[in-house]
Amino acid sequence: MAKYRDNLPQLGDRVFLADGGIETTLIFHDALDLPDFAAFVLLADGGGREALRRYFRPYVELARYSGTGIVLETPTWRASPDWAARQGYADERLAEANRAAVDLLVELRDEYETRAAPIVVSGCLGPRGDGYAPDTMMTAAEAEAYHSGQVAVFADSEADLVTAITMTHTGEAIGIARAAAARDVPCVISFTVETDGRLPSGDQLGDAVLAVDAATDSTPSYYMVNCAHPTHFDATVRAGNSWVNRVRGLRANASTMSHAELDEGDPADLAARYASLCEELPQLSVLGGCCGTDHRHIDAIRRACVT
Repeated sequence: MAKYRDNLPQLGDRVFLADGGIETTLIFHDALDLPDFAAFVLLADGGGREALRRYFRPYVELARYSGTGIVLETPTWRASPDWAARQGYADERLAEANRAAVDLLVELRDEYETRAAPIVVSGCLGPRGDGYAPDTMMTAAEAEAYHSGQVAVFADSEADLVTAITMTHTGEAIGIARAAAARDVPCVISFTVETDGRLPSGDQLGDAVLAVDAATDSTPSYYMVNCAHPTHFDATVRAGNSWVNRVRGLRANASTMSHAELDEGDPADLAARYASLCEELPQLSVLGGCCGTDHRHIDAIRRACVT
């Protein structure tokens, strides 16, 4: 049974951390081969599962040490049918990988969670196409059909919610939100933006949030922005009107560069930018990282933003 599905603690008035850039950490720090950024393939054997535990442990230890809640995303950003087929996964084998991803995080929760530091387990969904270009522009109906299998696995697991990470256009986001609503599981939508603050599809961030809410009766629990540096979206969210209150989470890159030119950036600078945004946008409650970030960046964010 899911522990927090009926009462997501990150919707309260305290700050929750999130983990960082799992794929970039595993590839560039741990020298692991992740074809297509598919971290879920590591669940297939004991060595891979231990590599995933090594990745997550610094985050849950940080949460326990600091008495801060944390939202952990399953390593399943690429565990949807089209991407998984490229790794030889289909049907039940793919479903088992998604179940195993949840089980791994539940085991870590059982080991590390304290009353002061709750650990929320989120089933992570990624885009059907390239995460940085809208090469596969689906209608909402197509997206709901495509993602419904992965959502169903998470709904039947101990995952507390599902989070769609790096959404590039509204059709896919709407379809995922509808698939989650059909299975009565909370859903979070996280859009990515380019250096101009617009989605890769060209939509304004605020327009995308409003479009998804309008098409789904506002069923997403909240929205996030991920895989962009704060300088790429801070002016947009600071100037936002009522829609910006729906944005409760950030998983930014530390790099100021474009998606094609990312580096690890400066943890202290990233943390200072988060702190500035949190001061102006007090509804922000989930703070993590994306490409190029690791536990050092999240610790810097914690020290700057968690009082």
